[in-house]
Amino acid sequence: MVKELREAFNKHFTQEKFNAFVSELNSIHVPLQFRTAETPIFVPKYFSNQIISACESIVDVIMKPDFKELTQNAIPKHLEVQHNDERPDCITFDFGVCLNGKNELEPQLIEMQAFPSLFAFEVLLDDVYHKHFSTPANYSSYLGNLTRESYLELLKNMILKNHSPENVILLEIFPEKQKTNVDFYCTQQYLGIKPICITELIQRGKQLYYINNGKETLIKRIYNRVIFDELLQQEDWVQQKAKVLFEDIEVEWMPHPNWFYRISKYTLPLIDHPNIPPTKYLSQVKQIPADLENYVLKPLFSFAGQGVVIDVTQADIEKITDPENWILQRKVTYAPAIETPDEPAKAEIRIFYFWPEGKERPVPANNLVRLSKGKMIGVRYNKDKTWTGGTMGFFER
Repeated sequence: MVKELREAFNKHFTQEKFNAFVSELNSIHVPLQFRTAETPIFVPKYFSNQIISACESIVDVIMKPDFKELTQNAIPKHLEVQHNDERPDCITFDFGVCLNGKNELEPQLIEMQAFPSLFAFEVLLDDVYHKHFSTPANYSSYLGNLTRESYLELLKNMILKNHSPENVILLEIFPEKQKTNVDFYCTQQYLGIKPICITELIQRGKQLYYINNGKETLIKRIYNRVIFDELLQQEDWVQQKAKVLFEDIEVEWMPHPNWFYRISKYTLPLIDHPNIPPTKYLSQVKQIPADLENYVLKPLFSFAGQGVVIDVTQADIEKITDPENWILQRKVTYAPAIETPDEPAKAEIRIFYFWPEGKERPVPANNLVRLSKGKMIGVRYNKDKTWTGGTMGFFER
């Protein structure tokens, strides 16, 4: 995205250097379960300013007094968790690097969620990257003038709050089997909390416990990594164990699961910004656009792109029986903007926002990037392709 930096990186890239970089990443905790891209991306100031402007406009909507009322129907009744928090502790925003009508690069929001991402792994990725490659002095993966140290302090305060690490757990469904498990072990390394499977929870009245070094230990706060859509796909015995999460239990959440639904595709029709594609609830679309090829149809309650209809037809819309659970969103055109040794790659940038205790608003903190040469972002669309996969952005300061 920054021509001079891209040319310099590609010129000095060697496969040996990249192999050493990946080898070190794989040796620290567990081998990565996803592909690491050969390159970061370099994000110029004008581009990041547009991203932050869009994020802040969304924060403005979230902070409106009637936001909870507007999004109450976003939470599936059978998945609603008790004791709502007043605010989301973290939010992630996904932006495609796109082309506008003037053939200029610009960010366009793809999706957002009040749910954690690879918050800890990105620290490790940045550390190891700098051992094997160099970056311009005025570029950083950390946002908002944060440094490695201040970012980790912010992450620690957000996840632990005022609790001892032994009373905080990272909760997942069979964490060792998750493709993102390296992030769990990075979190344990930096913060001292353990990844615990939902099946290992022990209930004593309104309190939850887990076995920590052979001792039954009280859980005061949960760093939640359980995606309930995924939970519903588990065997019955796993879902039975998870029912305790919906009971009246004495535990703090980070973030509270209800925010996963409130800040999501459901929120998009409430926002108006040039870097956010126009979106409507399908139930409120009075006239189907004549140019349906320029739209994408998305289910409100799905995970990892499941159910998305990219090439929408009139028939696709007519067969939907629950239009209140779908959105119709203007398509964006991903730009093949990242030059690589063969074909250029498309990029999607995920921005991490954290909401520190005592602050009026959440703040930008870090990022991750995914590179793709397929029709969509994701492993299944990039088989046997290089210079694709997970990486990070270095932002001009």
